Amino acid sequence: MRFIGNIEAKSDSKGRIFVPAGFRRTLQTGGATKLMMRKDIFQDCLVLYPEESWNEQLNTLRSKLDRWNSQHQMIFRQFVADVEEINIDSNGRILIPKRYLKMAGIIQEVRFIGMDDTIEIWAKEKLEQPFMDAATFGNEIERIMSEKQKEEHNNG
Repeated sequence: MRFIGNIEAKSDSKGRIFVPAGFRRTLQTGGATKLMMRKDIFQDCLVLYPEESWNEQLNTLRSKLDRWNSQHQMIFRQFVADVEEINIDSNGRILIPKRYLKMAGIIQEVRFIGMDDTIEIWAKEKLEQPFMDAATFGNEIERIMSEKQKEEHNNG
C-alpha cells in the first residue's frame, strides 16, 4: 500500500474525521481492516499504520533490540505503549481519542499526508510553512541521492 497526497479535513466535536476517499480506497484495495495509531516519534503529528505496515515496523524494531537489555525493553515499551487500534466506521470516519488530539495539537482542522506506507495527521496550522526551506531540501536530496548512487556503483 502506498499513500500519497496532502488533503485537508475537519474533525467534529467528538473527534471523528473522514478519512480521505483516496486513502480509504487504498486501504480497501490492500485489504487493511485495522489501523494502528501512535504519535510520531519526531514530530507533533499522528501516524496511521495499516496493520501490515505496523507489524513490519514492530518486527524491524524488535529485531534491533535485545529483550535482555533493560534500556532496549524501555524503548520497545515506550514505542508500543501509546498505540491505539483505530477502525474506520461505515461512513468512512475514524474516531481520534482526545488524548491523541491533544498530543498532536489538533483542534478541528487537519491535514492528512500520505507517507508511502503510512498516513500522517497534522493540525492544519502546523503546516502553514514548509517542513524545510527549498534550498535546504534541494541540497539534502542531492546529497542523499548522490551518496546512494556512489554506494550502488561501489557495490555493483
